[in-house]
Amino acid sequence: MTDTITATRRRRGLLLSGTAATAVIALTLSAYGLRTWLTARGVSSGPALWAWTPLAVLLLTQTVLYLCERPHRADAHGQEHLDGLHVAVLVPVFNEDNGYLRAALSSLLAQTRPPDSVHIVDDGSELSHRAVRRWWAAAARDHGINTSWHRTTNRGKRHAQVLAARHCPQADVFVTVDSDAQLAPDALHEVLQPLADTRVQAVAGLVLARNNRNGLLSRMTDLWYVTCQMVERSAQSPLGSVMVASGSLAAYRAELLTDHTEGYLSETFMGRPVTFSDDSMLTLYALVRGRVVQQPTAVVFTAMPEDLGHHLRQYLRWMRGSSLRSLWRVRYLPARHPALATQLLRWFQQLATTAALLWLLALHLRPGPLPSPVLMTVPLLLTAGQTLRYLVLRRSDQTLRSQLATWALTPLALLWSWTVLRPLRWYGAATCWITGWGTRQSGAEVHLTPTGTTQQATA
Repeated sequence: MTDTITATRRRRGLLLSGTAATAVIALTLSAYGLRTWLTARGVSSGPALWAWTPLAVLLLTQTVLYLCERPHRADAHGQEHLDGLHVAVLVPVFNEDNGYLRAALSSLLAQTRPPDSVHIVDDGSELSHRAVRRWWAAAARDHGINTSWHRTTNRGKRHAQVLAARHCPQADVFVTVDSDAQLAPDALHEVLQPLADTRVQAVAGLVLARNNRNGLLSRMTDLWYVTCQMVERSAQSPLGSVMVASGSLAAYRAELLTDHTEGYLSETFMGRPVTFSDDSMLTLYALVRGRVVQQPTAVVFTAMPEDLGHHLRQYLRWMRGSSLRSLWRVRYLPARHPALATQLLRWFQQLATTAALLWLLALHLRPGPLPSPVLMTVPLLLTAGQTLRYLVLRRSDQTLRSQLATWALTPLALLWSWTVLRPLRWYGAATCWITGWGTRQSGAEVHLTPTGTTQQATA
């Protein structure tokens, strides 16, 4: 049995106030610095400041929205309804490290709200999972959990999920869990809470990196990934417009998969079958039907890339999937759904920030006064304010000192984002017709060693 790891949101007041204050100060300084610099260059500041206004309003609105996010709580009647639901966990497996796979399955046995059934599909792995399969069959039986384990030829994650779902036609809720994802003990209970509201069709959990201390890259990835969830998704959640419920932990009403099985398995783009971005496709089905929210107390720990090649391949796949899915959202979402406006604003933000960076670079290279130091500190100040959200979580796998050390990497993470991830984002958008998976083709890329177990603690 692996050690239990947990996380809760308890460091709120000062950090949340600091985040909001940082956003306001950074935007004020940016307007002042832009005006001062342009005036020094003899350029009219009026149009430039007007162009900056929409971005400033967007960032301030985002700040207000994510500060408004609260965990969903079912009342007594709603909890009784949730307790009566058949919750089936779907676990697709492909070339997974056996240590991470066993940790993921062990965490299902330790849930305060046990799953009604767990269905695992080995999608033609080259690695042998026989030992884990034998252990799991006995462990699930001892815990009274109905389970199935099937091995197929390699047809992709979507086919594995559908096959797993077909072994549980009585399910009311499907919970998707990745094969390297270790759930906190109350994760299933928490991820079900928003489904007491009949308008909610899907729920996203909060994904943290289990191997966040295994090198500089994993630390920066954890900082970036947690911040994206605690800023962007937390701002989308009050509107019911969360764009992606990550496959590491997400809950869907069962009919979302059963009613769309054919389309889910046969998605194509430019004549090519789409095998990635499965989580965002299921989320899109949910958005078309209603609301998708984040439950920030439903915590799962997953394995993030530890080497550069794996990191870049994974991010490129994500960006290709994100670009493709954004086109589908504009095409299929109802005109009045907040998610459509969210997607259009995301496009504006990406284009505007990229254009601003290029514009500043062009002006910097021209003869004349250098950019105002005040203006040049604004991106760092804004990013540091947002990454403060990383410290809101009280984690049993990290001390506060360790979290502060990770947060201190913000300048380096910002530089990495500007010089590597942003160009890769646009390259992914330009090549989104390449729909291959790109990782785990030659076996597991991240390994859980005996010395990598996490010390048990309560949050």
